[in-house]
Amino acid sequence: MDELTAFLDKHEEKMVQAFREQIVVSDHDQFKDVIPLNGQALYRMVIGYFRAQVTHEDIRQLAYKVASERNQADSNIGDFVYNVCLGRRLILDLLQTGSFEPSTLVPAIIKINECFDVFLVHAVSKYTDLKNNDLAEKELFIERSHKDRLTILGQMASSFVHEFRNPLTSIIGFSKLLTEDYPNLPYVDIIMNELHQLNFRVSQFLLVSKKGAIQRNIEVFNLQQLFEEILSFLYPNIVDVNADIQCSINPASEVTGYRDEIKQVLINILSNALDALQRKAGHKQITIDVVQAEDTTQISISNNGGRIPEDLLPVIFEPFFTTKELGTGIGLYVCKEIIERHAGTLTCESSDENTTFTMEFSPGLGRTHENKGLSPIP
Repeated sequence: MDELTAFLDKHEEKMVQAFREQIVVSDHDQFKDVIPLNGQALYRMVIGYFRAQVTHEDIRQLAYKVASERNQADSNIGDFVYNVCLGRRLILDLLQTGSFEPSTLVPAIIKINECFDVFLVHAVSKYTDLKNNDLAEKELFIERSHKDRLTILGQMASSFVHEFRNPLTSIIGFSKLLTEDYPNLPYVDIIMNELHQLNFRVSQFLLVSKKGAIQRNIEVFNLQQLFEEILSFLYPNIVDVNADIQCSINPASEVTGYRDEIKQVLINILSNALDALQRKAGHKQITIDVVQAEDTTQISISNNGGRIPEDLLPVIFEPFFTTKELGTGIGLYVCKEIIERHAGTLTCESSDENTTFTMEFSPGLGRTHENKGLSPIP
């Protein structure tokens, strides 16, 4: 081996020059001048490995250094692997030019491959870890920035909505008095319905802003009665859209939780269904199915309006996402928050025939969560 290592020592300058001329280097690589030096260090490490002067730990340290540089340079890992394999090939080709016996050459090739393999394993593993850490940090930064923006928007919405709600409450109160004093006065019922719709939208903003909390008790409520109230509330919209409402509701179906919040969810989803049908020609239908089993209550609301594009389905519950020209993008976000707050699930499936929102609850939610401090969404 002494003859072989002396041969490698003699040709070091030639090998480094050949490596420098053939490597793949990006112009924007801030470490491009260091790459030939790293190649020379690895070449000397191979020689030291033959002489038992270099350990696997020494190889690992060099691999970690190079991996860190490759990560900072944001380089193509394929180019890095190519350059390492180029260095290996140049050494093996060099040995073929020497007059070494097979008994010397074969063990030397095995030793060289071992050194390069150890180096590549450590370098690629470290590079992957560094990239994953960078990605995790970027995702954390994006998540924090997103939450900060939501907080600011929530604070702005809260300030605006609270100022808006005071006169709205007065208008609703005086409209009720007007109805009592003049029960036959035309259009008052329309005004009251529009005011209630506006109050509903204001409540959504209050939920997003995390203010306006009202402490209430968990209750068990009947879903058939709740849907009767909701459909009566939405009746003007239903007539305007000319939608056919088909209901299949188990009369005994119940949910345990905050009635007003679940009511808001159902109004929102039905309102969205009516909006989707507004643009549809021909028969317009909304189907409401409520099924209660021993361990779950399932509510499905379907409409035969336009299909939600497949690429949008994963983001429809994101805050401030909307496809409506004048939409706020908080309706479905609030719905999902409420349902999950009730330990339920809210999902959506959409096809050319129907778009269906499905909610599932545990019938024993209230009794299960009363001792866990379940509180209404603020």
